[in-house]
Amino acid sequence: MNVSIRLTDQSTKFIVNNLYPLYLHDLSEIWGWKPNKYGVYEDDETMTLNDQNKVFDVWWKNESVLFPYLIRVDEIPAGFAFVATPPYTPHGSEYYLNEFFMLRPFRGKGAAEAAAIQMFNSHKGTWEIQTNPGDANKRAQSFWRRTLNHYTSGSYQEEYADTTNDNYKLIFRFDNRMI
Repeated sequence: MNVSIRLTDQSTKFIVNNLYPLYLHDLSEIWGWKPNKYGVYEDDETMTLNDQNKVFDVWWKNESVLFPYLIRVDEIPAGFAFVATPPYTPHGSEYYLNEFFMLRPFRGKGAAEAAAIQMFNSHKGTWEIQTNPGDANKRAQSFWRRTLNHYTSGSYQEEYADTTNDNYKLIFRFDNRMI
């Protein structure tokens, strides 16, 4: 299995846009979301996936600040990761994992951990990752604990806390400059 991460650009962002509704569908199980009256996972009157994708255009307009990665497994699109830097990071971290998603056929096979490690190695500094702390999200919580424990040799912190813009979360922090 060959896992790779590559930054997307204007010519390849459509692949991430294709995957994004699947990500929101998976998150709906965790957060209890329902689609709006047009079948789009938004809480407003967004009518089409094309309209929904326009919200994320910012990821391709700030090349040195926002990093939209496409994850591939054996050259097949398998997921994505969005990495932000200041001013889009919370709590003074240098890097914030804004979104991370793997399609179901690639889960549980080590691809997500391999992709996360490649992503971390591409950006050295202080990191923050937030995830839903609820029982419906145990798989992601376990994934991040296992991956960060392996990657940092146990040198990471986690806490449950209210966030400024995104409610109560399980927050992971680590510094990978020495890794």
